[in-house]
Amino acid sequence: MPTFHTLTSRLRLGLALGAALLPGLAAAADLKLRILETTDLHMNLLAWDYYQDKATDAYGLAKTATLIKSARAEVKNSLLFDNGDLLQGSPMGDWVARIQPLPVGAVHPAYKVLNALGVDAANIGNHEFNYGLPFLRQAIAGANFPYVSANVHVDDGDGNPANDAHAFTPWVILERRVTDEAGAQHTLKIGVLGFVPPQILMWDKQQLEGKLTVRDIQETARRLVPQVRAAGADLVVLIPHSGFERGETPRFAENSVARLAEVPGVDAILFGHSHGEFPGPFFAAYPKVDIARGTINGVPAVMPGRWGDHLGVIDLTLRRVGGGSGEGAAARWQVADSRAALRPITDRATRAPLVAADPMVARLVADEHAGTLAYVRGAVGRTTAPITSYFAQVADDPSVQIVSQAQLAYAKRALAGTEFEGLPLLSAAAPFKAGGRMGWSYYTDIPAGPLSIRHVADLYIYPNTVKAVRVSGATVREWLEHSAGQFRRIDPAGPATQPLIDTRFRTYNFDTIDGVSYQVDVTQPARYDPDGKLIAPDARRIVNLQHQGKPLDDNARFIVVTNNYRASGGGGFPGLDGKNIVVDAPDENREALVQYMRASDTLNPAADGNWRILPVKGVRLRFESGAGAIAHLARYPQIRLVKDNGDGSATFELVD
Repeated sequence: MPTFHTLTSRLRLGLALGAALLPGLAAAADLKLRILETTDLHMNLLAWDYYQDKATDAYGLAKTATLIKSARAEVKNSLLFDNGDLLQGSPMGDWVARIQPLPVGAVHPAYKVLNALGVDAANIGNHEFNYGLPFLRQAIAGANFPYVSANVHVDDGDGNPANDAHAFTPWVILERRVTDEAGAQHTLKIGVLGFVPPQILMWDKQQLEGKLTVRDIQETARRLVPQVRAAGADLVVLIPHSGFERGETPRFAENSVARLAEVPGVDAILFGHSHGEFPGPFFAAYPKVDIARGTINGVPAVMPGRWGDHLGVIDLTLRRVGGGSGEGAAARWQVADSRAALRPITDRATRAPLVAADPMVARLVADEHAGTLAYVRGAVGRTTAPITSYFAQVADDPSVQIVSQAQLAYAKRALAGTEFEGLPLLSAAAPFKAGGRMGWSYYTDIPAGPLSIRHVADLYIYPNTVKAVRVSGATVREWLEHSAGQFRRIDPAGPATQPLIDTRFRTYNFDTIDGVSYQVDVTQPARYDPDGKLIAPDARRIVNLQHQGKPLDDNARFIVVTNNYRASGGGGFPGLDGKNIVVDAPDENREALVQYMRASDTLNPAADGNWRILPVKGVRLRFESGAGAIAHLARYPQIRLVKDNGDGSATFELVD
């Protein structure tokens, strides 16, 4: 008589034979899939700093390419995606788009590289629209991979955006032959959807008005993800060019990743836009985040910084589930495990390079690099003193003042002979390179001596165009109140040392206005939040606001020269929505700078001190800047060095 163990062994053998004879009942081996992401490359294809005109170890796709090849070599199955903000951001991007325009039929240098790297699909970022739709369409035509953008539509002019057709392919399903852990091959279908911030209609209004409409990111995802699943996708990967912010995510939010992680049917999120690093310690306290695993609400996600300084890596373990003879029981792949991580190109603590640049990139873009170097080295004038932005967030600063002066000179010519010629003229400008999320080396630092185009691009990094708006004195006051949101509230009865800068505030929204004088009382709460929402109606940080030595009249009329981003509503500044533009110039603010420098021949950069932060008795107001600022302290008697932090940053404080 067979024993219990004998029966059990026979049963196991029978099940194994049955499984072998009936493949539908066999349990497939796990399938491992690696997903790689680059984002916000901003035309930093090479490890080259065009502003300083020298090689760099801090960024560059040439370095990321080495990481990509290494990460692929480690696994059987991998996919590579780019998340946009690719075509604009360095002098090479300007050279290809404006200086030596891309010939018809030619391949953009970015796609020479991405094609060679074997990108599987890509998303369109907001800065892709900076040079206009015709250039964007011409450029992406050179990509050997699909582009997706699900929430951008063509404006058909009937006033009903609900029936507008997609402007780009909203989603694709990539079919790839993959190998499981047992060596068996399968066809895997990966659905890919891309998204861009709805704010492109504001940021590039002059390029896009009447041409495109944009829908909410989350609503679009909830509508389309089921369609992608129904079309046969085994996995759904979202590529939102959108950041991750805690708290409320309103409709049409710029940063929507938190809500996207709540959309059913999403298997991975590759995000960007805000130049952050996820997973990373900055996000550790965010809701529904597991930093160790790299998940948001259980969904694996990654955001690899900017300019190619990191590669995003998500490793998925897929398991076959379902199957059998029942209706709807077809086997499908399901994510059984995941891990997301970042791979840096540089050791941040030691600033030592971790990888060498892939020489392939330099070979592919040699002509464009040479052309860009010739362009940025073109002379435009001289400066008698260094021009830096290390202290532009805390003191009136020459790097911002020069931009304001150039804008004023341009606007005076543009307004001559018009009905607005007699109105008081002001100029608004902000520091663009001020460290923060971009790193402690990200500052304007122009030595005394010859000035060239690269220095102009260093002072003004965006291809914005000159605009002037007609506003009331009250709007000028509110404009400055919003800018003053850059500072934290200082408690006079609080600790003896308090941090001054609110790092959540974007430095390019810290406008200072020349033509008026004022002081900032940081003991008051911020009147507006960083997005321009009125949060403290009774608070007033801007005090002693004067025009020509007299208190500013809220009812007076002014012309303020600025850029297209701000004039069209960028940054959420009160009273600015594109409807009060009186100078709608086609020239870039950088061109205004070039004209100003050439007309001046020799510049003596010095701030006029039209604004300052009021001291707080008994409190030391401290802030961080790049350690390069230490060499320039002699020109700032109101600032004192506290210590060099040894990581490329230094701590300073304001002196009464």
